[in-house]
Amino acid sequence: MTDPKDYTAAFEELKGILAALQQDEIGVDDLAAKVKRAAHLISYCGERLRSTENEVQKVLDELGEEN
Repeated sequence: MTDPKDYTAAFEELKGILAALQQDEIGVDDLAAKVKRAAHLISYCGERLRSTENEVQKVLDELGEEN
């Protein structure tokens, strides 16, 4: 399964899938594929958030060492 180009694209795609599910726009034939894609996007977003958090913490730690 392909990754989106960035967090924003993943989040927007995920919101689109959720909206389609809430409005019953996804047929039974496509449901499993959309749920799998949503699970992949959730995992991708979670990883990007953890990675960003680690990077920010590293910068803050480096700033703290300079004082």
